[in-house]
Amino acid sequence: MKGLTSTILLICFGLTNTIFAQSKFSKLSCPEKVWVFAHPFVAKKAFHITQDVQKIVDSIKQVKIIGIDNNGGKLDAFKHAYWMAFLSSEIGKRKARKLGIAHERGNFLQYKKQELEDSILPDSVSSEMDKKNNEVGISLLDNCKKTPPPIIQNEVLTALKEGKLYIIKKDEEGNFLRNDGKKILMNEWVGKWGIPKYLVPSNEQ
Repeated sequence: MKGLTSTILLICFGLTNTIFAQSKFSKLSCPEKVWVFAHPFVAKKAFHITQDVQKIVDSIKQVKIIGIDNNGGKLDAFKHAYWMAFLSSEIGKRKARKLGIAHERGNFLQYKKQELEDSILPDSVSSEMDKKNNEVGISLLDNCKKTPPPIIQNEVLTALKEGKLYIIKKDEEGNFLRNDGKKILMNEWVGKWGIPKYLVPSNEQ
């Protein structure tokens, strides 16, 4: 049995090795690696979609049509919804959702290790925002399959403008706010998971 298990793992790693360079695969969180092993035949496509999504997000950031805030702002909301919508179109909603869940579980493990994601330490409200926007992205294309990326992008941007996505409330200077409108003194919450941020619809600011 041990030999069979090792063989299966080697086969899975052989498949994933064509998907990720070893250094790329090693950077995935444990939950994401489990997803890859469970979905070896679509992992390559998911990897390339994720790369394409990041390129689109970077290009949108350059033109500033929805701002440049990738930490709880509209750009952050767009990224997650677009990622899930694109994945749903190409590999199916169920697999996309599981990958999104794995990613968020990985973020929590990063928090426990005090490791940064995109130079930011994950927290509970940021994770909840991502989960909600992931679900919106998955639901956007319920009746569509293999939707062209530009159409997906427009659908997500429309959802963002209509307030169907979620962002974290901030003031004009970019400070996070409590639900009573008071500024959160982030230096008092360094290394904490349950920071008292709160979510608002994406058309509120």
